[in-house]
Amino acid sequence: MAFTGKATYSAGATLPEIAEDVSDIIGLVSPHETPLLDHLGDPQRSALSTVHEWLEDTLLPNTDAVDDQSISIPPSETLFTVENGDRFRIGDQIMLEGKDEVMLVTSITSNDLTVVRQYGGSPTANLVDNDVINIIGNAALEGDDAPTTRFTNRVRKQNYTQIFTSTVEVSGSQLATQSIGLDDELDYQKQERLRELLRDLENCVINGYAASSDPQGDSSTRRTMRGAIASITTNQFQPNVGPIPAGDGGGNDLLNEAVLNAVLREVWEQSSGTIDTIVCSGFQKRQINGFISSTQRFIDHESKFSSLVDIYESDFGVCRVIMSRWVPLDALLFVDQSRMDVMPLAGRSFQFKPLASQGDAETGQVIGEYTLEFRNENAHALLNGLATTA
Repeated sequence: MAFTGKATYSAGATLPEIAEDVSDIIGLVSPHETPLLDHLGDPQRSALSTVHEWLEDTLLPNTDAVDDQSISIPPSETLFTVENGDRFRIGDQIMLEGKDEVMLVTSITSNDLTVVRQYGGSPTANLVDNDVINIIGNAALEGDDAPTTRFTNRVRKQNYTQIFTSTVEVSGSQLATQSIGLDDELDYQKQERLRELLRDLENCVINGYAASSDPQGDSSTRRTMRGAIASITTNQFQPNVGPIPAGDGGGNDLLNEAVLNAVLREVWEQSSGTIDTIVCSGFQKRQINGFISSTQRFIDHESKFSSLVDIYESDFGVCRVIMSRWVPLDALLFVDQSRMDVMPLAGRSFQFKPLASQGDAETGQVIGEYTLEFRNENAHALLNGLATTA
């Protein structure tokens, strides 16, 4: 017999006597994760001024290049011009990159070197313009006077702090009302605004630019920090340009392992830095994951499929691969984590600052001031111009 009594469906689910069934869990779908900031961790110190500065130094260079317009300098020629004669000393043994001939410098006049060719019976080679010269080392004479002093000057680098802020305001009635899924509306709003500001901080650390004029700011000029991408000037690479090979795909420059290793090698060759972190978008992360696809083996009864590369080990370093949605789609950011700090201005890490209320509401401001200390920019690299579709 069919049921004829009163039921919830008799007048729909909005009957006044039926209690609402609302979950106590509030779902947050907007992207708010900060994988790079989490990887870097908290800095050991704070910035002490809105213009944050640090010192960098280098060793005396031990490479130069041939600067001679001759088509080829034969083995019989003992005089040739280099780009920077002050990098050499009499008694230096030198060798051209990619060639086996060793030469001994016997005289230096401005940028002109006089050398002994095929020194010690080393193989012969022709010199051409822009050949890279490696200085092997200097041989001093026994009992000779001390050589002329040579040194490098330290260079002061700087970045600027950027203020991140958001206002919170909750009415007195809302505070007195019991809300679903939380106990304190004001505290919840603080957390939401803080998530947004942390998200923006990571984005600025990666993509931010300092103003080209008056970067310290004034009453009408906002102060912005220079991010990692804007800081890298030496090691900017693209596939199929200079020392970087072409990507896969017949002109479609998809990231492959040869391109990745070429960038790591270039940084290793001209810097004491060791790349230990690769930051990339989701598409480029999938390309890196694909490096292992040809070597994967599966067992018939295995139900778990894994295609994931979190650590990339190469001859030039062990790199943690981090996926951040804020990196440009066509780019990879290569960084030495030990030379990168995201630091607050002293006493200005993210905090809630109560404001005077103008009425029946609780008002405050979530605020923080941060900068990026990006030391030795040539110890890091940027690879862009990659394909973003397969």
